Parts: sequence; C-alpha cells; structure tokens
Amino acid sequence: MKLKMLIKDMEIKEMTGSADVDVIGVAYDSRKVKQGDVFIAVKGEKVDGHSFINDAIKKGASAVVYEKAVSSQYPPQPPLSKGGIEGGVVFIRVNDSRKALAYISNNFYERPSDELAIIGVTGTNGKTTTTYLLKSILEAWGKEVGLIGTISYIVKGRHYDAPHTTPEAPEFQAMLSEMLLSGCSHVVTEVSSHALAQRRVDYTNFDVAVFTNLTRDHLDFHATMEDYFRAKERLFKEILSKEGTSVINYDDVWGRKLIGDISGKVLTYGLETGADMAAVNIKDSFEGLVIDIKFRDRVHGVKSSLIGMHNVYNILSAAGAAVSLNVPWDVIIDGIRKMSSVKGRFEKVDAGQDFLCIVDYAHTEDALERLIYTARELMKSSEVRSQSPSATRRGGKSEVRQQRIITVFGCGGNRDKGKRPIMGKIATSLSDYVVITSDNPRDEDPVEIIKEIEAGASRRNYVIEPDRREAIRKAVKLAEAGDILLLAGKGHEDYQEIKGIRHKFSDREALEDAIRDRTKNV
Repeated sequence: MKLKMLIKDMEIKEMTGSADVDVIGVAYDSRKVKQGDVFIAVKGEKVDGHSFINDAIKKGASAVVYEKAVSSQYPPQPPLSKGGIEGGVVFIRVNDSRKALAYISNNFYERPSDELAIIGVTGTNGKTTTTYLLKSILEAWGKEVGLIGTISYIVKGRHYDAPHTTPEAPEFQAMLSEMLLSGCSHVVTEVSSHALAQRRVDYTNFDVAVFTNLTRDHLDFHATMEDYFRAKERLFKEILSKEGTSVINYDDVWGRKLIGDISGKVLTYGLETGADMAAVNIKDSFEGLVIDIKFRDRVHGVKSSLIGMHNVYNILSAAGAAVSLNVPWDVIIDGIRKMSSVKGRFEKVDAGQDFLCIVDYAHTEDALERLIYTARELMKSSEVRSQSPSATRRGGKSEVRQQRIITVFGCGGNRDKGKRPIMGKIATSLSDYVVITSDNPRDEDPVEIIKEIEAGASRRNYVIEPDRREAIRKAVKLAEAGDILLLAGKGHEDYQEIKGIRHKFSDREALEDAIRDRTKNV
C-alpha cells in the first residue's frame, strides 16, 4: 500500500520526502521493523520510541512518523528520488504519534470496523464476563462473533494469548481484519483505560459502548480518579459512532456523571428507580441467578448459572447492549442461559473436598469486597449448608460449627500502592480468616508489598505467607467442612511475575494439588 493512502487527510506538521513509497507493514517497536515498514515513534511507559529511530531505519523502515522536534538524535535526511526508498527515508512530523499510529493502522488494514458490528465494554470490573455474555447472546442469534479481552482473543474458535486486555493499534486492527476475513459479523471487545488513554482503538467504528462501573484501580498510570474517568469517557464521547448507543450503569456514581457528559442515544441499567432497564425479584444461590428484567413496561424472566449481585449487573449490561443491536428478547434470554462460568471469574474448584473453593480475578478493592460479600450471602443459603454440613460434639451435645470464609490474596507490584491497605482492611473485616501472600510482585519485594497490605488490617485474623503456593496449602489445611475458601487476585492467569520473569503458576492447579495432598494425608 502506498504511504500516501495511509496518511491521506491525516494532520501533518511537516514532511520530508515523497509519500509515493510502498509500505508493507506498520511498526512501533524498532526490534520488529521489516524492510518497507512505516515506523511510528511513540513514547511508552518505560521507553521512548524516538530513541530508536536510527535502529528502525537500519532495519529498512521506508518512513518514520514522529512528534518530537528534530534534534541531533535523528539521522541526516538524504535527498529522495521521486518514488523510491533507495533515495532515503520519508520523515513525517505530527502532533501526536499515538493518534497517527491508530490512524495509519486503521487505514493499513482497510478500516475493518466499517464492515463489522463492534461492541466495546469498558469499566473497572465486569468487562470480561459482560463480553462473554454478549458473545453467547449473539451466537444464540446465529452470528459469528470475535472476542478481544483479558483472557484471550477468539476468532472462529481459534484462541490467541492476550498480552494486553486491548492490543496496541496495529494488532487491534489486524485482529479485526482477521475476524472480518474469517466471516465474523460482530466483535465484542474489552476496552481498557490504558488503551483509551493511548489511543489504541481510535478511528474504530463502535456501534455500542458499555460502561460497567468505575472504582479505584490503575492509579499508578492515571494520576487521579478524574483522569481515570476521563480516559474511560473517551470511548463514549470521542470514539463511539454518532449513531451508536451508550449502555451505562445508572447505579454507579461515575456512570451518572458520564450520562450527564455525553450526547446521543443512551440506555441505562441498574437496580435503582430511574434506569431504563432494571432487575427486580432477584434470587441468588449457588445454583445461579433468577431475575426479572423490566424494560419498556415488559418483564422478561432470566436464568443464569452465574452467581452474585455483581453478575446481575453484568447480565443487565449485556442485555442492554443486545437490545441496542435489536436482538430479540427470546434470544437474549437463551444466550444468557447458555453462558456458563468464565475462567477465573467466581470459578468453582471441586477436587472432592468438603468445603467450597472459589478462584476469582478480584484484584481491586471493590472486586474483593463484592467477592467476599457474595461468598457470605452464599453461606447463608440452604444449598451451601446442606452440601457441607459441619458439626462437633461438646459435652455430649451436637453443635453446628460456625462456617468460615477464608480468603487468600495479595497485591501486584509496580501498581497502585494506595489500594493495598484498603484491600487489607476489606479482607480482614469481611473474612473470618485471611492468608496474605504475593500476587505478581514484579520488580518489588513481596515482603514490602505485604507490609503495606498489613498496615490496613482491621483485626488480627490473618497470617502472612509470601510464597503463594505455600499460602494456598496453608489455607487448604485450615479449611473445614462447610467453609468457603476464596483465592483472589489472579483468576485465569497461568503465571506469576517475579523480578521481570514469568514463572508458570495457576491458582486453580495449586489449589487442586493442595487438596489432593491433604486428602492423601487424612
């Protein structure tokens, strides 16, 4: 493709050379540049692509897009022949390299979103489950659906590893293009605040944008909650198609703020009076949810194997997006019913033990609170009590032992430190017993992270074990019949990152191993 087609109508400050050169690829990492690529120099969180322009040129870049003023770090610009790379490299200066990266990527892959129905889901919690619910609903409607999110990228049954919740612009547009060529008509994608702040999905034609909620997270990247919100708001205010629909959680304070800030079609959902779509008559048990959804003076009965009030909101958000796409209600109900649990999201682990084990991705204060609260509500249910009876004898009399919630959790390194003591307070306040351990310590000392968590503890109902595998073993040894054991923070992840190295590790596998060892020793 000619460079002039990629940059057509793009805002350019200055250009040296002819845009009539061929481009065979788009790169922002100089290590991945191939002969004939256009290299876009962007500033990352750790390194600045402007420092690697020379490397990109040595590898054969035919054009360089940059935003910083030309200085001694840039190579001299030799004269170009009229239409060829042999005469030199084309230099294009722009105001915003990331914006240019998104623009050029979209054009290079021939604007795939123009021929797809794209649904973007953003928010702190609930994105993954909402996208899987939507995928199930749309497939029940007979559609071929692609999915981009935290767990994996899915194209026609093919699963790709997901290094980012939302890929960088070239990978994102390449994925959309592959989905289109594979026969997908719809794409459901999680859209992270990082992706929005870094313009990874700019110029994508979104038909529906969903806002789940906003609670404290990523404040290592966003300076304040207001900055975090403004990043999320971009999806609705700047990127969503003018004909598109915003589906917004009315019960969330930031959701109501968003409603007041945007124009266009809005569909709200929630439990409170005033939402367009409301859940009523909610019945929550370990077997799942039974709810009625009121919408436009009609009531639709919905059943789901998902558990907990947080999943009521996820179901509402998915139903709202589906309604915006004109999916019939009988199909919506069928799609919700067919969707089973999502890997690492309130996932039950049964290895023959006489207590309940749940693995969950909860790694924010709000998610951890919801997780423990949901477990507490389940404990009250007759299903849990009858499944795991627990009694002791004292003085010749039979007494029912108080069932307990045991929570294992930690906090990630090189991330928002402010949430650590808050999560320590939540875990110790709401759980009966807590094992504080490591999550992904990354470059930080796990012991120091744990100290910051411990500073928020509300009572001395916890132990410390930095080794996560050993922490899980300790929790399994502590658990008795009828208890609920929660492993929070890592969910679907199959690694633990320590000092920049990813070690193979799965909460589920570690839990199953610990239960088997306990069974052998009984």
